[in-house]
Amino acid sequence: MSTAASRFARLPKLSRFGWLMGLYAENHERLSRLFSPAELARGVYLSDVGDGLDLRLDVIEQHRYTTEMRLTYALQDPLTGEPDPSAYLRLYHDAHQVEATHCYVGRRWQDVIGMYPPPAEVIGHRMRMNTFLGKWLEYLAERGHGMATLRPVEHDPAQPDPFGPGDAGPGKNLAMNA
Repeated sequence: MSTAASRFARLPKLSRFGWLMGLYAENHERLSRLFSPAELARGVYLSDVGDGLDLRLDVIEQHRYTTEMRLTYALQDPLTGEPDPSAYLRLYHDAHQVEATHCYVGRRWQDVIGMYPPPAEVIGHRMRMNTFLGKWLEYLAERGHGMATLRPVEHDPAQPDPFGPGDAGPGKNLAMNA
């Protein structure tokens, strides 16, 4: 009995922050396996697996060490007119991590946890968002989404550029989602 207790005493304890960093790494592996987003050009992509529920991947920006994107279905929330469900993601190429900065356009982190939340609440909120992202990515893989089903969407010149200047669009609130 004492050998079992001493064996558990030697195992390091993982902090909530450490657990969150692990989620980021797992989500990077899942997302990279599905869509290789670091290799995609800026633009809009659709993945169709024939179930009538197309997945939309917006590559908002490609930087040297990060990619900013939004993952959503081609569905709109009837109240806000925004895509729902929706997750804004930041992929860190060098750290091999993906962070869900916020989920659902109508609810910024400030709306959910307030302007000055305690650090433990911020970590808890991020853990919930990134756990959701991990489960969603697993579901997408099970449904058959991936590079083979992903195709770029051509921009209609008659429509405004969704990433153009002056549009709050997909990039809004990406800079401050702590």
